[in-house]
Amino acid sequence: MQTPGKYALPLLLLMITGLLIWWYNRTHPYTAPLPGTAEYGYQLIRNTAELYGPGGRINIRSNGMNCSHCHLDAGKNLQAIPLTHVFQQYPRFRDRSGTTESLYKRVKDCFERSLQTKAPDSSSREFQSIVAYLKWLDENSPADSISREPIAFLPRAADYSKGSRLFDDHCSRCHGWDGKGLHAADRITYRYPPLWGLNSYSTGAGMYQLTKLARFIKYNMPFDKPAGSLLLTDEEAYDLAAYINSQERQTFDISRDWPLISTKPVDYPFGPYADSFSVARHKYGPWINMK
Repeated sequence: MQTPGKYALPLLLLMITGLLIWWYNRTHPYTAPLPGTAEYGYQLIRNTAELYGPGGRINIRSNGMNCSHCHLDAGKNLQAIPLTHVFQQYPRFRDRSGTTESLYKRVKDCFERSLQTKAPDSSSREFQSIVAYLKWLDENSPADSISREPIAFLPRAADYSKGSRLFDDHCSRCHGWDGKGLHAADRITYRYPPLWGLNSYSTGAGMYQLTKLARFIKYNMPFDKPAGSLLLTDEEAYDLAAYINSQERQTFDISRDWPLISTKPVDYPFGPYADSFSVARHKYGPWINMK
C-alpha cells in the first residue's frame, strides 16, 4: 500500500512550478506585435543599442544607450519626455535651429545629440519604421493634458555639492558611484544608462539644460520608487541635475543652434546671451527675474 508521503515531494515541486509559471505570466504579460512595421520601430526605440550600439547589427558607432532611457516605456510614459503625439507635432518651427523642422530632423537630433551616432537615412527601413511606430502611438494614446513646464524655479542657484551627496544616496546604486551606468548581461548595452562621461548624452542634448533634467528626475527617479509617488523635492531634483551636468561629457557642435540668441532658454548653458548674466548664472540659476 502506497503512503501519502510518497507524493509529498512531487506535489510540492508541482506547486512550485505552478507558482513560477503564474509569477512569470503576471510579470511578463503577452503582448501581440504591433501592426506592420510599427513593431520594428518600437523595438528600435526600446532596444536601440542592439542595432545602433557597440556590437550593433546596423551601426556599431553609438554610446550604447537606448532611446527608451530618456523616453521611458518607449515614449509612453507621459512624465518622461513622451512620444505619444510627436507624430502630429511635426513639421513645426523650433527656435533652436531657427527653422521649420521635419519629423526626421527631430529623430536625427536624438540620434546625434543623445546617442552620439549617425542617424538612419530618411528613406531607410529603420526611419520609416520609427515613423510607423510614432503614428501608431499617436493614434492609440489618450489626449495628453500634462504640463511640460519646468518645476518651480529655486530662489537660489542649484548646488552640485548637495547634489553629490544626493547622488550617493539615491542614484549610485543603479548608475554607479562614477556615473558610468550599469551594463546589461551582454556587457555592451545598458540596463541603467551612464549619466556622464563618453557614453552619456552630449552637451547638445536637451537633458543638458538643468530645468529639463530636474523635471525628469523629479517625476521619474529613483527608478525603483513606488509607481506614481514622488520621493524627491524640487530642491533635491535641481541639486541632483546640477551635479550630473557639472560632470565631463562629450561636446557637441552647437555653433548653429539658437541663431536668434534672444530666444535661448533661461537655463541654456552656453553664451552669448541677449542679457548681461553670466554663463554660470544661466546654467545653475537662480533664474527668477532673469526674463
